[in-house]
Amino acid sequence: MKKFLPLIAALSVCLGFLGNAHAAAANSQQEKMRACNTEAGTKALKGDARKTFMKDCLSHAAPEAQSPQDRMRTCNADPKAKALKGDARKAFMKGCLSSH
Repeated sequence: MKKFLPLIAALSVCLGFLGNAHAAAANSQQEKMRACNTEAGTKALKGDARKTFMKDCLSHAAPEAQSPQDRMRTCNADPKAKALKGDARKAFMKGCLSSH
């Protein structure tokens, strides 16, 4: 039994690290959800626009990782984009797309 004691101790340490890694991943996901929720609230998104934004926000690690289509979808979902027309909308979309 004494010869298995180091093996059991090493196994316990490994399991502890695995548990901590899983907890860190869960916390990271929770932080991402919190940040996306805050941003969606700031943009006053509701309904389908909010769902689309949350899906895009949670599926990407960083805004820089977004594809052009995702950036366009996020900017189009902004209530300001829906309210503007013509040159004002073009200017808004240009600024929005370059910031994402």
